[in-house]
Amino acid sequence: MSAVGYEYLRQQLNLSALELKRPALVKPVTRLTNINDCLSVPKNMAPADGAYLDHVLFALKHEGTNLAVLAQTLPNISAEDLLAELRRSPSGGYIRKAAFLWETFTGKELEGAPVAGGAVIPLFDPTQYYTGPSVRNARWRVDFNGLGSMRYCATVARTPTITQLLESDVLTRAREFMASLPAEMQDRALSWAYLHETQDSFAIEKEAPSEDKAQRFVKLLRQAHERHPLSEEYLVELQNICVTNPLDQAASYRAEQNHLQSGLRGAAGVTYVPPPPDILTDLMADWLAFANSAPTQVDPIIAASIISFGFVFLHPFMDGNGRLSRFLIHHALCSSGKLENGLLLPVSIAMKREEQAYLEALRDFSKPIRERWQVRWLDEMKYDFKFQGDVSIYQFWDATPAVEFVARMADLALEVELRQETLFLQRYDKVLRAVNQRYDVRGSMLSTLVMMCLDNAGKVSKNRRKQFANLVPEAIFDAIEAEAKAVLDEENELREEPGHTPDNT
Repeated sequence: MSAVGYEYLRQQLNLSALELKRPALVKPVTRLTNINDCLSVPKNMAPADGAYLDHVLFALKHEGTNLAVLAQTLPNISAEDLLAELRRSPSGGYIRKAAFLWETFTGKELEGAPVAGGAVIPLFDPTQYYTGPSVRNARWRVDFNGLGSMRYCATVARTPTITQLLESDVLTRAREFMASLPAEMQDRALSWAYLHETQDSFAIEKEAPSEDKAQRFVKLLRQAHERHPLSEEYLVELQNICVTNPLDQAASYRAEQNHLQSGLRGAAGVTYVPPPPDILTDLMADWLAFANSAPTQVDPIIAASIISFGFVFLHPFMDGNGRLSRFLIHHALCSSGKLENGLLLPVSIAMKREEQAYLEALRDFSKPIRERWQVRWLDEMKYDFKFQGDVSIYQFWDATPAVEFVARMADLALEVELRQETLFLQRYDKVLRAVNQRYDVRGSMLSTLVMMCLDNAGKVSKNRRKQFANLVPEAIFDAIEAEAKAVLDEENELREEPGHTPDNT
């Protein structure tokens, strides 16, 4: 099987662009067909060996727009080959795209090119990709409509899963749900959300926050609603809030190479290497340009996903990047104007529950990137890192797995975390009030027992009865269980009523 299009270019030109998830391969078929994990191409449709421009045009026509491959390929194509094709077809959409990208990536002008004709064409097909605002190039009659810029751009495929999740409009549902609650219940639910979002964001990093750390992170989360523009100075300030050890607090972006490590020793334990410090500053400037504009220009979930995952892939600080990347989800959602009055979707709680899926979404990018680095272990704390790739692999990346993951987590944060906690608080209030009217029990003790009962499916366990036997009469345990059963039975009856929806509970 011989490769065609992007995969052919990647192999023949020895590009460092990441492997394609669906390469085009010549197969015994009579027409272009998606089979398993490849685009099957009839032999008679495959461009000739060595005809690099023909493979670029084939890829643009049949495989979409892969800027990482194109950024590394087009400088290898001569101006003469482009001009010859333009003279044959000055209105051709794919050669116009190629010419536009050639000039962009080489910084040169195609002198003597014929005037481009034909309708204006988008660089990214909106039927295949989620796109950003258009910026027209009049010379080639091409609209750049990517999620970012020609210096930093993510792609997000229009998959059925993402489409369904985005159309469900979780941010509107979250606003409507919170608005349906009494003000006092809103406050309690949000207090819970801020606290547990903090605890689980640390838990993802395998840390249990001290009271001081927790307060600092809650403060950070509340800052999301200030919609403060992002800058290096502001990110440093946020990093200092995330990290309590003064020795780990940053004063600027990192000036040394960092990496992520597994439990293995030596180079085998290095699982991801972010961009070298000498290219980091430019990458962060381009990421900032996207992060400050995207939340109000594209779907907020898409913007938040690219901003958060893009940040952690660049890893601009020596510590605190993971927690800060999850804060940036909230910052983006708040900056969109779609979340108001302190509303927070506790996505880190959902991420902790779905930790394996979180790791898989991160590894979709980090694992192949690791292969573009030569890492040599020197001693316990020292490594020699040599980057064997091209900056474009960090500039142009596939954010489809990130968007799908964040969209699912936002939905879980509302439908499971916020709704279930609110339901718990409502049950708690009913049981506490009913028992308190009949018995005189110290408030903190009664509160603890009611919570334990509800957490245990409406039963006060034998161990809890023994633990509190000298403090609480047996009748109170029975009363708590009876009231909890009454509340749960009432909910079950409501669910069985015709026309009931979860919002009616």
